[in-house]
Amino acid sequence: MTVSLPLVLVLGAVAWIAIKFMGVRLWVAVVIALFGFWLAHTGLAPSVESGTRFGVDSVNEQHD
Repeated sequence: MTVSLPLVLVLGAVAWIAIKFMGVRLWVAVVIALFGFWLAHTGLAPSVESGTRFGVDSVNEQHD
């Protein structure tokens, strides 16, 4: 059975768990989210995207 979840949903769940159960402050999560948002508008964005795709693809290939 294949389940498809958007990566942003998974990362949001991880952030919520970190805030709720691990004691991460909300402002820290907001700063990290803003950093990611602004990082997406730099020259590093293609490298981050290709690295993320490679990681997701390698995990998906292991489960096929």
